[in-house]
Amino acid sequence: MSGAEKLLAIYLNDHLAGATVGRELARRVANTWSEQHGEQLRRIAEEIAEDRTSLVTIMRRLGVRLDPLKPALGWLGEKVGRLKLNGRLFTRSPLSPVLELEAMRLGVEGKAAGWRTLRSRAEHDNRLSTAELDGLIARAAKQIDTLERLRVESASALM
Repeated sequence: MSGAEKLLAIYLNDHLAGATVGRELARRVANTWSEQHGEQLRRIAEEIAEDRTSLVTIMRRLGVRLDPLKPALGWLGEKVGRLKLNGRLFTRSPLSPVLELEAMRLGVEGKAAGWRTLRSRAEHDNRLSTAELDGLIARAAKQIDTLERLRVESASALM
């Protein structure tokens, strides 16, 4: 394996760990919201899970070995991240929705950056589909727009 291929494997496995965190966070957040926004968040959570599956498929197509440790650490990190000091011991803080939506948006921004990196590689790597990556990039942009709108609404209701 060339140096560039090793770097690609590290990069994609790091994104897989992030995708694992994002999937777990999105599922949890979607289940804590009211019906008003819960449906939008459940749809985004489903899409984030699908995007993670797309990443695994792309990694396999590129011959990248999936590192089982990184996603496991990502999964664990998301669980530990729930134990933050939020001014409450046993209940959610009123700030929790805002912070969770910010974290989700940051994760989707990172995912979109990964898709754009692969999209540029697709110009010279026929194992990658520019159309597939363009679709993933567009979907991430829609997710970012929805998450930002919900974040602003949540923050405005508090402050």
